Amino acid sequence: MGTLPEIEAAIQQLPNSDIRQLATWLEEYLEQMWDQQIENDLTSGKLDRLIAKAEADIAENRVRNIDEILNNS
Repeated sequence: MGTLPEIEAAIQQLPNSDIRQLATWLEEYLEQMWDQQIENDLTSGKLDRLIAKAEADIAENRVRNIDEILNNS
């Protein structure tokens, strides 16, 4: 495997169709990495405090509709 600059230079030599295919693959790969990180964080307990807070906020009705937040209303 080459260095990042070597990989970047090699990508620039690819046909557009291959670059688009690579971009799709990379996006899917990054999504898989993200999913794995979330799974690891859930398994390790890193998110327990945040989940408990969210559940408590829901139980106490301390929540707002997402549309209200996005529309600043």
